[in-house]
Amino acid sequence: MSIRALALAGSLRQGSYNRLLVRQAQRQAPEGMSIEQADIRDVPLYDGDVQAGQGFPASIRRIAAQAAAADAFLIATPEYNYSFPGVLKNVIDWLSRMPEAPFQGKPMAIMSASMGGLGGARAQYHLRQVLIYLDVQLLNKPELFIPLAHEKFSKEGELIDLPSRGALDALLLALADKTRRRQGFEASALVA
Repeated sequence: MSIRALALAGSLRQGSYNRLLVRQAQRQAPEGMSIEQADIRDVPLYDGDVQAGQGFPASIRRIAAQAAAADAFLIATPEYNYSFPGVLKNVIDWLSRMPEAPFQGKPMAIMSASMGGLGGARAQYHLRQVLIYLDVQLLNKPELFIPLAHEKFSKEGELIDLPSRGALDALLLALADKTRRRQGFEASALVA
């Protein structure tokens, strides 16, 4: 079974380590898995008045369509002030209001890269609190934190630290396995 994963990078900066980490995940995706990155750069701040008066912005409808077509999700988040970035929370807030609940029941993995020594661990734990409410099937282990990211990526944007590459492989394989089990469960439920 093929797996379509949608990645959200929680940074708008083109050269961010988390955007580079998503690109590395695309290169290292296990056989049968493709990873598409959502573009969150043009998503406006959530405004209930806009939603009520004009509906969902085109940027959110585009990401929601990608999310609906995805079998799994991959989030790469930096750590800002001991938490995850507002731009990522904003996208999650918009998507959580979509009638089709695009995250519900789907497998999701979190990863982070940071110049700090904890590799974004605090951001991931805050993000997990938000994701519980959205009823995603969160991958608990393995965890992927890349500390001192500025020393682990080449100038060309490739992850050159071998232990980090191995940890990324393990995360992606676990996400693929969790997704295949869900796909198998859904297929058997349709037959029954």
